[in-house]
Amino acid sequence: MTSSPDADEMRGKVCLVTGASSGIGRATATALSEMGAVVVMVSRDEARGRAARAKVVSESGNQSAELMTADLSSPASVRGLAASFAARHPKLDLLVNDAAIFVNKRVVTPDHLELMFATNYLGAFLLTRLLVPNLEAASPSRVINVSAPSSMMPDLDDLQGERAFAPIRAFGVSKAAELLFTYALARRLQSKGVTVNAYHPGLVRTKLVRGAPVAVRAITGVLNVFMGVSARRASQGLVHLASSPEFEGTTGALVHDGKAMKARFADDVEAQDGLWRATCKLADLPEEV
Repeated sequence: MTSSPDADEMRGKVCLVTGASSGIGRATATALSEMGAVVVMVSRDEARGRAARAKVVSESGNQSAELMTADLSSPASVRGLAASFAARHPKLDLLVNDAAIFVNKRVVTPDHLELMFATNYLGAFLLTRLLVPNLEAASPSRVINVSAPSSMMPDLDDLQGERAFAPIRAFGVSKAAELLFTYALARRLQSKGVTVNAYHPGLVRTKLVRGAPVAVRAITGVLNVFMGVSARRASQGLVHLASSPEFEGTTGALVHDGKAMKARFADDVEAQDGLWRATCKLADLPEEV
């Protein structure tokens, strides 16, 4: 088990990590487990989730890691996940929304949702909103959305690419939506002891773009060779944001390499609230938190 200067900050704390079966999610689950946290790992596939949990336990030496299966593209599955979690853990100290996918064509789920929008954004929005009472019960607590400084403003009249769909733009829109959600929720929870931030990991060697066009995969592959970092390395900044007293009062920020970045939508309250209202309607949630 490795040591960390922030290890004492996480010992015994309950953390939920989505996308925990591989990549940054699994690396984050391992690091938090090494620090003595109780980590609830969320995976869409149970077999992959079980294998990931076994690896996290083996590498961290911490037997307390738990596995929950859920499909974040399905609102019913997300609601089931939130209910199951709340039944086990009345308090949630840290929520890491890391699950993300990339697909090269427009795929519609059984709930009539575009797959990337539903998985990368709507599922995280719904899960976070449902777990706000657990986060407040653990105050001070933290929410971290793994995102990127996307500048692709969501079109509120065509959020899911029904009229026009381009996979790279759709992915970028889902990341921009995460940022808008981060800022909107941070404002709403500022007085409730819950901080909400986004984390930009940079270029990471993961399998996220394996479904991208050949040209995109080729360019990404070259960049990864020269500039990409491992998932373990990328998770270090996330874990620091999650655990360090340095970020105790930081909220509504996009953080990269330990520093806040200026994102395009940070001051656009109208865009934040417009997407908030539209998403609450899609998720069948009240606008008030």
